[in-house]
Amino acid sequence: MSPEHEKSISASMNTVESTQLDESAQEGSDGIALPAHVAGSGVLDRLVDTARDYASAAASDNTRSAYAKDWAHFARWCRMRGADPLPPSPELVGLYIADLAAPQGQGSTKPPALSVASIERRLSGLGWGYAQRGLPLDRKNRHIATVLAGIRRRHARPPVQKEAILADDIRAMVATLPHDLRGLRDRAILLIGFTGGLRRSEIVSLDRHKDDTLDSGGWIDVLDGGALITLRGKTGWREVEIGRGSSDQTCPVHALEQWLHYGRIDFGPIFTGVTRDGKRARETRLNDKHIARLIKACVLDAGLRPDLPDAERVKLYSGHSLRAGLASSAEVDERYVQKQLGHASAEMTRRYQRRRDRFRVNLTKAAGL
Repeated sequence: MSPEHEKSISASMNTVESTQLDESAQEGSDGIALPAHVAGSGVLDRLVDTARDYASAAASDNTRSAYAKDWAHFARWCRMRGADPLPPSPELVGLYIADLAAPQGQGSTKPPALSVASIERRLSGLGWGYAQRGLPLDRKNRHIATVLAGIRRRHARPPVQKEAILADDIRAMVATLPHDLRGLRDRAILLIGFTGGLRRSEIVSLDRHKDDTLDSGGWIDVLDGGALITLRGKTGWREVEIGRGSSDQTCPVHALEQWLHYGRIDFGPIFTGVTRDGKRARETRLNDKHIARLIKACVLDAGLRPDLPDAERVKLYSGHSLRAGLASSAEVDERYVQKQLGHASAEMTRRYQRRRDRFRVNLTKAAGL
């Protein structure tokens, strides 16, 4: 058999394997079906569709998309090494994560090593991929657990924290915004995001009322004393209370009212795009990437951290800078900050507090020493 013929057969086999994996992914994408011994009917078929809808809602679109990419990368890695990703093989997965931490190859063909957090995310994606196919992946198996433990010990490093946007910073940032329709919207975004301690995905997911849209992440009620946000976050539904400020220039509720009024936002997504001429609010919801771009642009315009070059300044700030800023600026009991941020533990809240007095509570003296 000629080398060309062998290459042709190999390519065909790879195509078949790829097709089979894609079909398997499609079949397992919902994993919901009638038992083989149960005859279908109109009622049961509708229940299957309903169950599939609920199963899809178990994870966000972004999470499912990321997990699908993780599975596709693993399947491609297996094919390139003549292995089959099905059924689950802890030995193979252990080799895979070892290759992610210390990639093989030379020069430009060598992929970059992944961080420990990225490798753990890949493992979660593989677990999801196998679960969609009705196959469990035992992450506690020694071939996976011990390799991962070694990767953590050798490569783990403290997480890089984004710079906190403090009260003076947010004042300077909103002062750079114009007073046109876009400026009103962006001012409301920054002030609501800061005082609510909201993630950028939470900001753009807000609707004017409950059940306005299918992709809503929550809604806002504007009351006399402030704004009440009912939000579906990572830890479930929670209420975020935003009081009125001491000045209209920096009051988040006033900024929101101005945007709602002049943008004529009566229904649907609160934070939307603006037409090219800047005279009318669109109906389409903003992408959360707008929040990151807005923060970085305002950081430069406000002149924050002038000691650094522009490229380094923008790297210091992200959407999480708003949450860290509230946690670091609010001089209140820590439990109130924890509630506002929606954290399950006080330890997580402390990670956001950049100016926390670590020795405010002195257990040594409290113990009598």
